[in-house]
Amino acid sequence: MEHHNISKVTEIVLLGFMDLHRLNYLFFLLLMIIYCVTVCGNLLIILVVSYSRSLHSPMYFFLTQLSLSDILLSTTIVPNMLHFVLYEGTSMSLISCLTQFYCFVATESIECLLLTVMSYDRYQAICNPLRYTTVIDQRFCIKAIVLCWLVIFIMELMTVLTMEQLDFCGPNMIDHFFCDLEPLLGLSCSDTFIMKLETLLFVIFIAICPVIVIIVSYMYIIFTILKIPSVTGRQKTFSTCSAHLTVVSLYYGSLITIYVFPRQQNAKTFLSLFYTVVTPLLNPMIYSLSNRDIKQALKKLFKNILQFLSF
Repeated sequence: MEHHNISKVTEIVLLGFMDLHRLNYLFFLLLMIIYCVTVCGNLLIILVVSYSRSLHSPMYFFLTQLSLSDILLSTTIVPNMLHFVLYEGTSMSLISCLTQFYCFVATESIECLLLTVMSYDRYQAICNPLRYTTVIDQRFCIKAIVLCWLVIFIMELMTVLTMEQLDFCGPNMIDHFFCDLEPLLGLSCSDTFIMKLETLLFVIFIAICPVIVIIVSYMYIIFTILKIPSVTGRQKTFSTCSAHLTVVSLYYGSLITIYVFPRQQNAKTFLSLFYTVVTPLLNPMIYSLSNRDIKQALKKLFKNILQFLSF
């Protein structure tokens, strides 16, 4: 068939949760609660860090950026999924689908880079405590965040320009609950070699290299902690990075499980819920429940709010 005779796709139909049947209302309610708690929990982290002067440090500054990326990720995926579950299927324009994909990749990528910067912060704090305040200062924090977003912007611009060269043809159905790369490339009737090569380079730079940095950082951190003579000292030092290590394990563990190990599409669909919906919900809980400073700041904030409301 000649290329100019191919019917181009202008609308995408998502098929991710078509087999819920009578459970769709229950699933809708659960998603709604999770989304509200996710947004409120991450906003609370940002508010309490901004409010409490004792939390004005690089580690908590990076934590607010992580909370912001979790809000953006959840907002990119969940509202459209709520519509999808409520009406047992949905369709969206190709432009909207591609926009969702770009936003999804951007938020996932910025989270990878933020977790890497946070691991470097913990490395400097534990392995080089005397030089920490001179290395990780306000200027470094601002430069690191600006550089992370600049890298993501450049990468996304390259992705957009490459995607624009592709033609999408029928069928126009995606067996997923959001517009991910693999299902989108499955709709393309163009040669996707350049896109796949670009994606590979993107993954190496944004995912694999950060993982290596995180692993090396924590190897040095563990070796440093083991040199501390007292058990109490080791536990206290490790507690300063335990929350971050938990978040890293959950985040990368889910990504590796989904994208590295081959699975059936139904399994991938439900596993994708973990890092797009559940992880943004768990992150503020992990940091707030395991961090004494944040818990104290939260108590102080709520106490001041109650005092203000009592007048």
